Amino acid sequence: MGGPQSARPVTGNRPAGSEALVLLAGPASAAERVLVTRWLRDGHLRPSAVLRLDAPDLAGSLDRAVPETVVTAVRVAWLPRERAGERRVRWSDLLAQVNPRRPPALWQNRIMRREPDRARMVVAEPATVAALRGRWGGTGSFAQFVSRQASLALDRSERAVLGDRYKVPKEVTEAIMDSADFRAEVARLADRIGLTEQQVMERAEADLDGLVASMSPVAVDLLSSTLRPLHAHAWDVQVDTAGLDRLRALNREHALVFLPSHRSYADPLLLADVLAAHDFPRNHVLGGDNLRIWPIAPLARRAGIVFIRRSFSDDDIYKLALREYLGFLLAKRFNLEWYMEGGRSRTGKLRPPRYGLLAYVAEAVARGRAEDACLVPVAITYDQLREVSAMAAEQAGAAKKAEGLGWLAAYARGQRARIGTVHVRFAEPVSLRAALPPGGPDGDQDAWRLALQKVAFEVAVRINRVTPVTATALVTLALLGVRDRALTLGQVRGVLEPLRGYLAERGLPHSREILDTDAGVRHVLGALSQQNVVTTYAGGEEPVYAIERGQHLVAAFYRNSAIHHFLDRALAELVMLSAPADRWDEAMRLRDQLKFEFFFPDKTAYRAVLQAELDRLDPRWETVADGRAVLERSDLLVANRVLRSFLDAQLVVAARLAARPPRDPVADKEFLDECRGVGQQMLLQGRLHGPESLSRELFASALKLAANLDLLGPGGDDLAQRRRAFAGRLHEEVARLILIDEIDAVGRREAIGVEP
Repeated sequence: MGGPQSARPVTGNRPAGSEALVLLAGPASAAERVLVTRWLRDGHLRPSAVLRLDAPDLAGSLDRAVPETVVTAVRVAWLPRERAGERRVRWSDLLAQVNPRRPPALWQNRIMRREPDRARMVVAEPATVAALRGRWGGTGSFAQFVSRQASLALDRSERAVLGDRYKVPKEVTEAIMDSADFRAEVARLADRIGLTEQQVMERAEADLDGLVASMSPVAVDLLSSTLRPLHAHAWDVQVDTAGLDRLRALNREHALVFLPSHRSYADPLLLADVLAAHDFPRNHVLGGDNLRIWPIAPLARRAGIVFIRRSFSDDDIYKLALREYLGFLLAKRFNLEWYMEGGRSRTGKLRPPRYGLLAYVAEAVARGRAEDACLVPVAITYDQLREVSAMAAEQAGAAKKAEGLGWLAAYARGQRARIGTVHVRFAEPVSLRAALPPGGPDGDQDAWRLALQKVAFEVAVRINRVTPVTATALVTLALLGVRDRALTLGQVRGVLEPLRGYLAERGLPHSREILDTDAGVRHVLGALSQQNVVTTYAGGEEPVYAIERGQHLVAAFYRNSAIHHFLDRALAELVMLSAPADRWDEAMRLRDQLKFEFFFPDKTAYRAVLQAELDRLDPRWETVADGRAVLERSDLLVANRVLRSFLDAQLVVAARLAARPPRDPVADKEFLDECRGVGQQMLLQGRLHGPESLSRELFASALKLAANLDLLGPGGDDLAQRRRAFAGRLHEEVARLILIDEIDAVGRREAIGVEP
């Protein structure tokens, strides 16, 4: 019932140093009353009074109690039957109309006789009446406050029996509504929007009722068992257990906010299973109400899924309810989870973050609702994903299928066979309090927004840092880099070796053993062939492999999951083709040009990592005039393979803007459709490297870049001139990538047998 400052250790009789002990007991069946009586008779406690939690005379007893009186509580916890080393509720239990965690009274006596280990006594952490009055806000009944605190303390003690994964909040709406701070916020909001306090309070209560996830251990077990087929058969899960150990220690002091990468519908299911297996409390997972699929949604909500409206920018009362709910969860050290990208990545790399939920959490910390919240970057990386084909089709213009029960059933059927490994890794957490400006949300607004942007980008940088380069990513990087040529097994290995050597030299996380042998590389190619990503021709002297026609966007998805590890090298190669005096300016310009595609560290850190890459190319890079000669001596060139599809997409957008009358407005949807059509023509004419650049998401990012450069207009002749200059610069950059590819082709001659 109390925190460390008010807790008194329970001895064999009474808490040490106490004058009186009041024991509160929850509503109990006859069997549970027998168990409590036996327990007291055995001398575990000798209370001066035993009262029901909801007894009418509780208020009078507390009023008469001296401040030193100690209050504690007791209940019986019932455990499910142990099966295969686990005590979880199953659907078969409910079909028998029995909840093993709250068995019917008629069953309890039989359980006591046959399975006595399933009944456990749970005692709440004690607190003095004085300490409880000190925590009481003075609003509402003190007896009701004590009763609620006793229930919460019993829940905490019960977790020692059930496990931390069953940590659940109770009476959340009531606790928030009783808060003096919340009532003050309601009063200020009512005055601002011209409603009465009662009207705002009623609407806020309704919004809270719609938001609050009334989590229960039974629902946690059942949702897990229901959704496990969506991922359990498809992947072997490899987990960063050392990272989890660090997080467990941190979670004893602070709430954790898990911010994973988002490539699959399976992401939250996998992460939930990983955390449950390591006895972490279940996260409150924040998601859009488009996933409120009947009949799963009611169960999901009781298992910690918080369904949030997709749009509520003009509803100040809903924003208040959401902010207070998140603040309450953080203050009580309940962990949160959401996906900052706002949706699954369609390209394989991280998408730009969205800041809305982060702003609410940051505000709760800044206003003192929680001491801190530790943001946990999580990388979830798949060898293969069946849903990539559908996402690639969307990038090519197909409509996205709406989620529903039929969609869920089809998704489950597609997940029956194993398709590889999924890697779950945890980066170093970010202290949100340390990242926030001193004035908080009420201070300098520009500083506040900049701080949120920086912390979100830092999370993304750390996710990228621990994302492993899978064997699938390396093989698709190799095959996409040679355009539509087919390679023998030996040639594939020849292209892979310099890439693997670079990763090993830099100490970057990547697949090792599987690509050490012909059999391992053949296995990866075979797995991609089974998913129709790679085509194999075996009618000649030996099998040759190439990207399947129409599957370049799928292959690019796998390549892009690891492409950020080669980004610094690619930029260094482009910089070397500049004049020595212009190289740092060129490096910063490229950083700015690609900021809508990749996450860069701050300028000082970026300069340091790029200098290290330039030093690898040539320690004298600052004074060497002939950058081409430096590249010709290099054992590894990657710029064309890493950057071409992104710069090709920018080139298409730039060319269409340059061809457009400057006074015509740019409508996003129609313009992106135009880019898709013209891009296809440019590809057929050989002006683009490959179909992977014809991605709607890449075109959209390029359009954001153009908007950032003030190229969308409408405008006059000056705008037309700046658009032409932008297109010309893209043509020059693509020409430099082609030159690097030609230099690389000479170095690849022995590996793939292609003349420059």
